[in-house]
Amino acid sequence: MTRIVGLTGATLPTAPTVCHECVFWQSPSGRTVDKRRWIRGTEEEWGAWGTVYYDDDGRLLGSMQCGPSDLFPRAKELPAGPPTEDAVLVTCAYLVDSSKPWVMQSLFLTAIGEARDKGARALEAFSYRYPDGESSYERFRVHKTVFPQDFLADFGFRVLRASGRVGLSRLELGGLQPVVEGKREKVLRVVKEAFGVPEPIPAPRP
Repeated sequence: MTRIVGLTGATLPTAPTVCHECVFWQSPSGRTVDKRRWIRGTEEEWGAWGTVYYDDDGRLLGSMQCGPSDLFPRAKELPAGPPTEDAVLVTCAYLVDSSKPWVMQSLFLTAIGEARDKGARALEAFSYRYPDGESSYERFRVHKTVFPQDFLADFGFRVLRASGRVGLSRLELGGLQPVVEGKREKVLRVVKEAFGVPEPIPAPRP
């Protein structure tokens, strides 16, 4: 069965290699941070800071980084930022195989569930308003930190503010809970029908 586990210092070596040392989101412009120290502090405060997705043979399908917005100071500098303090921010997602777009849906569904379970008021992500007809490769493989606005809208995200084509999209996790559940069922149904893929099994809670 496909499965998703938390992104932690222990599972980071199994994530895409580009993620191993990257501290773009953790570092304000002109500064850098020690990633190992950041990981220790983040896991003590929050726990896992994303997810890693494997197929039934244990091969990597993709990964996502997310956590409380104040853990990612670079987000304050981006167009349409800063993210709000009460939100969990999805900073980036990496797909190993462009022929498996359902992985991105699964990663976002997991992020929504985890954020709600941890009591976050909202999930946010930077988004981009692509022109009609843009390729799937451009939308999901070229830009790994800015997500298509229409893709996020399918989950219930709304653009909070925009700067040109870049937006900050927000999904409320309180009052919109029934809507989110409806979106989840719809997305999972479409994914299963299109690809015949079972819903991922979350890692057991410690």
